[in-house]
Amino acid sequence: MAAKPTVGEYMTRDVETVSAEDTVAEVSKRMVESVGHNGFPVTKGRKVEGFVSARDLLLADDDAPIFTVMATDLVVAHPDMKVTDAARVILRSGIQKLPVVDDADNLVGIISNTDVVRSAIERATPGKVGKLVRTLEQIHGVDLDEDRRMVSLATLTPTQDRVYADELEGRQYELERGLAEPLVVIDNDGQLYLADGHHRVMAASALGIEEMDAYVIVPERRLDLGMAKTAEKEGLRTISDIEIVDYAKHPLVETTRRLQ
Repeated sequence: MAAKPTVGEYMTRDVETVSAEDTVAEVSKRMVESVGHNGFPVTKGRKVEGFVSARDLLLADDDAPIFTVMATDLVVAHPDMKVTDAARVILRSGIQKLPVVDDADNLVGIISNTDVVRSAIERATPGKVGKLVRTLEQIHGVDLDEDRRMVSLATLTPTQDRVYADELEGRQYELERGLAEPLVVIDNDGQLYLADGHHRVMAASALGIEEMDAYVIVPERRLDLGMAKTAEKEGLRTISDIEIVDYAKHPLVETTRRLQ
């Protein structure tokens, strides 16, 4: 299956920044004269020190240095983070832009709510399902049908042994507002293997939802699936066997407290 889009694919790489020593007047002037900027990352070299928004500048003295008004406890993302996870961070926090830093904590880009919407529009197609179908056809040498139908969560065999509790919050938000993607399921001679959508399924179960929309891939004969072997090895029979990990948030989201 094709990998989900990452922040690195959709972020803006040419980022305008300001210095902590710049004055409120100087940054306000840049903001007014720029196109589409309502805030800037504050950097020293390539390291992120904070973020200053138009709201931060409103009541500040013109001569005040930016470090006195900027926000320093920021959420930042990593280029390898999935855009879907960045979207949940943006939705839950109410912020409009996430600075993106690399493994050395250097600023490499910025991703905005507009970038997230763009990625959602581009990926809201059955294209990724088609890629999975072609992959299975090539590996197993069989013909497959593709169907779109509602599936009962109770009939699904998971192929992933854990999900993250903080991601479930975002999935529930999406489900409650009709924003969730369909599941991807393989109907292997009547046994339904969940290929994609474990967080969505667990969030739906917590909300009392019993069935969900899904792309269902149906091979012409039973296949010896690698994901079926994984499920058997991990003892996964129903979604109740999936562990909810509540002690860690997404490993590619950090705050700038760590960077200082």
